[in-house]
Amino acid sequence: MHVVVNAAMSADGKLSSRRREQIAISGEADFDRVDRLRADSDAVVVGVGTVLADDPHLTVKDETLREKRRESDRPANPARVVVDSSGRTPTDAAILDDAATTYVCLSEAASVERRAALADSAELVTAGEERVDLLRAFATLQEQGLEQVMVEGGGELIFSLFDAGLVDELRVFIGSKIIGGRDAPTLADGEGFVTEFPSLDLESVDRLDDGVVLTWRVADR
Repeated sequence: MHVVVNAAMSADGKLSSRRREQIAISGEADFDRVDRLRADSDAVVVGVGTVLADDPHLTVKDETLREKRRESDRPANPARVVVDSSGRTPTDAAILDDAATTYVCLSEAASVERRAALADSAELVTAGEERVDLLRAFATLQEQGLEQVMVEGGGELIFSLFDAGLVDELRVFIGSKIIGGRDAPTLADGEGFVTEFPSLDLESVDRLDDGVVLTWRVADR
């Protein structure tokens, strides 16, 4: 499995404000880039915090890109994956509609009631006791044929994926805004590393809209 983390952040490294509300950091050219990356992926992954904050649909917007997927005998949209240890994903979330298959990765701590509610519109993957065991969950997803995986946030999930050694590539649009705030989410939140920091090899720098897109490979992958 090849895991690509993609994100847009402000010039000071924030994904959104301290209110955790969606902020337009990039513009149309970057939206098109993200749409192409989705179209090239077998699955798009987010954490439940992103679902609760933004209610994303995570589908391919461009009909031409969807048609190219159909022509190559793939579904019009990639599968969608929510990492949700306790099953907090709302049953009316946009990500649970019938535009694509959706997987919800749960831990054993998720209640029977929440499992039953989500099972009506999602494939459930159980891995881990209190929190989702990402290594086991991603191995299960790979068994379902998901080889090219795009991760769209948030910061807690991105940190956890780096911590688990699952990230192969990082692509970041850095926009021309300063957001600030010690409580505003960053690219990689969570506990943070204190030793053995993941190392990245810079592959490219591309100007886009009023910012830049940086592409790194994870050095030890």
